[in-house]
Amino acid sequence: MTEQHEERGEHERHAHVFERGTDGPKVIVAGVDGSDTSMRAAAYAGGLARRQNSLLALVYVQPVMTAGTAMGAPVAEVTDEIAEGLVRQIREAAERLKGIYEVRWEFHTFRGDPYGGLVRAADELRADAVVVGASEQAGHRIVGSVAVRLVKAGRWPVTVVP
Repeated sequence: MTEQHEERGEHERHAHVFERGTDGPKVIVAGVDGSDTSMRAAAYAGGLARRQNSLLALVYVQPVMTAGTAMGAPVAEVTDEIAEGLVRQIREAAERLKGIYEVRWEFHTFRGDPYGGLVRAADELRADAVVVGASEQAGHRIVGSVAVRLVKAGRWPVTVVP
């Protein structure tokens, strides 16, 4: 095989491999749950997506119903309502900004714990970056928040918005 063919063969073998961040971020994942910090994170991620011409993937992770909560309030219905409310808020904000700021965005719902759901979302959506709001729960400063766990995973650049 000639040197030129060897180079082309090497390039073709690596052309199909996904590589994050080579030409700027293509997909920015932002975790949203309706909290003030998550909505600020979504707005920040929207600005990044607009400037980088990236897709903004807004992700809501619906908690999984445990046996203890199965006897109480219908969790699935409540979390579906939260997801619908978030989509409504995001659509309204996007409509207000139409013609001023254009951002390509999608809304995704995953089930599970917030950390696991965001990891799965970032993997499946091939995220180049993840943006989350800082935890508003005092206990997370000691035990560790979703944001800290994402940073420690070291799989994507993570931005934590206060």
